[in-house]
Amino acid sequence: MAHYAFLDESNIVTEVITGIDETELIEGLDTETWYGNFRGQKCVRTSYNGKIRYNYAGIGFIYDSIANAFIAPMPE
Repeated sequence: MAHYAFLDESNIVTEVITGIDETELIEGLDTETWYGNFRGQKCVRTSYNGKIRYNYAGIGFIYDSIANAFIAPMPE
């Protein structure tokens, strides 16, 4: 089991789901690509323990593709 974040056109997380393990293929595609194609949004894997992309994605987080990290929104 793995977790995936869906991003809008500004790389802001709109939803986080639990999906199949990232090592499995769906219709010959890696999971991020398949989920992204299925939903019509960019999809990026996230991790509860922070071993990838620094933070577990939450709604409103920003995905920085250069740093390959989810960044929490700044408090107002």
